[in-house]
Parts: sequence; C-alpha cells; structure tokens
Amino acid sequence: MSKSLKLVLASAVLTTFVAPALAEPLGLGRPALTEEIEAWDIAVLPDGTGLPVGSGDVETGEEVFGSYCASCHGDFAEGLDSWPVLAGGNGSLTDPRPVKTIGSYWPYLSTVFDYVHRSMPFGGAQTLTADDTYAITAFLLYSNGIVEDDFVLTQENFTTIVMPNVDGFYEDDRPQTEYPLFTGEPCMENCLKTDPQVTKRAVDLKVTPTDEDGKPAGTLPVLVADSGGAAVTPAAKAAAAEAPADVVAEAPPEAAAQPEVVVPATADPVLIAAGETVFKKCMACHKVGEGAKNAVGPTLNGIVGDAAGVVAGFNYSKPLLAMAEDGLVWDDAALHAFLENPRSFMKGTKMAFAGLKSEQERAAVIAYLASFGG
Repeated sequence: MSKSLKLVLASAVLTTFVAPALAEPLGLGRPALTEEIEAWDIAVLPDGTGLPVGSGDVETGEEVFGSYCASCHGDFAEGLDSWPVLAGGNGSLTDPRPVKTIGSYWPYLSTVFDYVHRSMPFGGAQTLTADDTYAITAFLLYSNGIVEDDFVLTQENFTTIVMPNVDGFYEDDRPQTEYPLFTGEPCMENCLKTDPQVTKRAVDLKVTPTDEDGKPAGTLPVLVADSGGAAVTPAAKAAAAEAPADVVAEAPPEAAAQPEVVVPATADPVLIAAGETVFKKCMACHKVGEGAKNAVGPTLNGIVGDAAGVVAGFNYSKPLLAMAEDGLVWDDAALHAFLENPRSFMKGTKMAFAGLKSEQERAAVIAYLASFGG
C-alpha cells in the first residue's frame, strides 16, 4: 500500500469517529443555579440596583484606604508615580491637561463603589467587604469635598449623593451629527467652489511679533558700510555721527534671566532652601508659585500673614470657615500650631496630614511659603 493511500484511509477513519462527536453536545457542565448567578453578578447601577447591605464612615474609610490603597494612590488620594490621582481637579476639564478624578470627572457614585468592590485592591480583587467598600467610597467623597468628615455612607442614602460632573456626559450623537458628513460621494475634481484668496495676514491677526517700529520682528535691516568697512544700518550710522565724541557704545544687554522668587530681605536663604525640601511632603496636595491652581488642598501663595479661607474657588471645610469667621489669620504662631498637629488645632479639618513634629521643619516650610506672594 502506497504512503498516499495510507494517509487517505487514516483521514477517513478519523472523520468517521470525530465528526459525529463534534456534531452532538459534549454533555459537559450544567445550568448555573440562581444563587451562583447572584454571586457572580455584583454590578451596581446608578439607581442603586445591586448595592449590598452595609455602611461605612469617612474616618474608617481613611484607615482602610491607608491600608489597601495608599501605596498606589497616596495617603490623600493624590496619586503616586504613574498611579492615578483620585481627588482634586475641580474645574480642570477645560484645561489643556485636565485632571480627571472621581470628583472632577466621574458622573455616578455607583461607578466608584462598583469598581472598588469588583477590582480593588490591585492584586487582591474582591477581598474587601461591603462595609470596607462603603467606607473607602465615603473617604473618597470626603477627599473631593463632596461630604463632610462625619458622613456615613449606606445603601439607604447612596443615591442621594450627586456627583459634580453628573451632567458632563451626553448620549453619543455622532451617528446622526457627524457620520453623514463623511458618507457622501467624495469630490475628486474641481472641488473648490471659488478661487482661493488671501483674506488675512498673520500680522493683521496680531499673531506676528513686531518690533518698536511696528515691523515684523526679525526683519533684516538694510546695511551700509561705515568708514571702516563694517556693515551698519543707516539709522545707526546717523546716530553715531550725531553722538558726542566721548560717548561709547554700551555692550548689548544679556538675555533676561528668569524671575526669581521674591524673598523678604530678612529671610534666610538657607532656611528657605530647607523649607523647599520639607514642602515636598505637602506638594501632593498644595501648589505654590506662578500658575499654581487648587488641587486636593488650596494654593498657598501669600498664605503667610493672610486671613484663613480666602483662596477663591476652593471648597473649605466647615471647621475652617468657622475659624475664619472668628478672625483666624495664618501668622507665624497659627501656622506653627496647625502644622504641628492639624487635627488638634482644627477639629474636623479636611487635611489628613499627620503634621510636622520638628520645630525646625515647621520654621523652614513657613519661611519657604513666605517667599511666595499672593
């Protein structure tokens, strides 16, 4: 028997035994039980459908978050390394680089709860209890200034929480509004309806830098030769002829240096430098300097000597606003007391930072903050 004939017969035998088996159900498994489906289906919808029974408060949530989440997302939900920031970013969605967080971007609280309950912590998904998840969600709401520090989240009050960006999304209408624009027959010749014309120039639109004479900056001057053969502009040659003999040309000014931080005359530069290092403990939540914006905490430009609670656009806690109404001013003494033990100085403060126990560190960071004007 030839080799090719053996292959044909072997194929026929395999087809005879295998084809009927593949044509019939394999008979494996069984229908899932109702309780098995319920255990698998843990989705939580915006209307509260799927929420488990449970509760969690902000204080407990801070502890649970610190144990399971802070290693990636930071103690204050500010994000670490490439892990995402979860708090702050209010009003930044129209910026060139928006900060998308739970408070600034997510439209429904159910998304927060469902994601934490389903997928977190990283590497230990679904190990958190329902109460732990409620507590973490409450802490994240507090970190975004949506609830107060005594808030308790339960399945009963869950749907009463309205997220700041709930109206920031809309149904995808591109099939109706955009797709028709790209589905017609393409124009392949004589597509311009009119001859192209120059209607505006860059200089008319004020996008071209100009010099003092109103000419576009960078325009090459007309050069003539002076008595020594060097090339100069006519204006420069005329000015040189009229200048007194004892006047000599000054050296061209050097390029303007970048503006430095304005430091009070009595400030110690060494102390300020030390304060900049200490401030690294704060910069995850607070920003300083030109262009600083509110984040998890308010900007701190001009804070030293200023009244409390006056940074525009920041949602201060009730305890701070109450102390501000009583005349709290962030002078040296008040800043020392607050930075040493924030929760002791201001019960109910939103700032979860434990404080700076070293008097030297507090003095240094206060000196650093004093170097930034309002």
